[in-house]
Amino acid sequence: MSVRTLPLLFLNLGGEMLYILDQRLRVQNIPGDKARKDEWTEVDRKRVLNDIISTMFNRKFMEELFKPQELYSKKALRTVYERLAHASIMKLNQASMDKLYDLMTMAFKYQVLLCPRPKDVLLVTFNHLDTIKGFIQDSPTILQQVDETFRQLTEIYGGLSAGEFQLIRQTLLIFFQDLHIRVSMFLKDKVQNNNGRFVLPVSGPVPWGTEVPGLIRMFNNKGEEVKRIEFKHGGNYVPAPKEGSFELYGDRVLKLGTNMYSVNRPVETHMSGSSKNLASRTQENIAPNPLAKEELNFLARLMGGMEIKKPSGPEPGFRLNLFTTDEEEEQAALTRPEELSYEVINIQATQDQQRSEELARIMGEFEIMEQPRLSTSKGDDLLAMMDEL
Repeated sequence: MSVRTLPLLFLNLGGEMLYILDQRLRVQNIPGDKARKDEWTEVDRKRVLNDIISTMFNRKFMEELFKPQELYSKKALRTVYERLAHASIMKLNQASMDKLYDLMTMAFKYQVLLCPRPKDVLLVTFNHLDTIKGFIQDSPTILQQVDETFRQLTEIYGGLSAGEFQLIRQTLLIFFQDLHIRVSMFLKDKVQNNNGRFVLPVSGPVPWGTEVPGLIRMFNNKGEEVKRIEFKHGGNYVPAPKEGSFELYGDRVLKLGTNMYSVNRPVETHMSGSSKNLASRTQENIAPNPLAKEELNFLARLMGGMEIKKPSGPEPGFRLNLFTTDEEEEQAALTRPEELSYEVINIQATQDQQRSEELARIMGEFEIMEQPRLSTSKGDDLLAMMDEL
């Protein structure tokens, strides 16, 4: 397991979360001069994205994130993303947050699987950061935060060997290995099967620095080529045009990690059979976690560096529903397998009472006070905002 995996996992999943929220907020956008007080506007959309991105790239938060450390459970990381999603006036209930997290994880899993080289996971990360910077072009202070994170990535990962990147990629795939959630966009594009597993392509550019398959060279003990044998590889491969840029500004070449929601189309998620049967193989909710104490320390440090901006003024936080109706959302919460629900993190660390109290204090500071619901509010208009996701 690589101790350098966590920053890449967090930044890429965070990028996918921002893609989803941005796309759905744009769909619901109302011109400012025509919007009523209870309707969503472009200003509101930018406010939500700015608040989340500012929190996500907070300096203290990034310092904790970039410290060498093992990956922790999906539930622990999911808790961080829930706090991040609520860093603005937006509110998501349990079922909607689960659905958002499903979309995030399956998108990045697909990207990791299709990386031509292990090192290209860094290009995927840069693609996410490039798009995020496009969201905050009018916010130079937040833009500087993102650029600083980019410099940290370049400094830490720029000198890693191919073997170290392979270990990072393997660590990511281990993290994702039991997730087989079907996404309608992937199913329609025929890159995912009905069992939730992805289809690997047998065509397109080969990894940079490699040759198109189809030729075997044989050498003698002096290193001289003595024979060539050609074979049919059954694919349609072409040489890579050039290597993607690892600089702050440049052509990444690789398209993985760019915003796949830039074109509006419905996206649904479904539990595949293999995921439903996860209960027989995984007991994460109830089994003691051997890394419980470390996981608790990790959350306390990581979330302690996250500055949540609470809504100010009389404006209520709005509720965001990723389902068509409230009934559908409630049904999803009831039918979701317990092993795939992230509502409660069961950390067995009763002996470390002081650390438990510290985490409770930190978590309590993040709580966003319930706002009174109005008969008509932005939340009411946004209930169907993600009904197509």
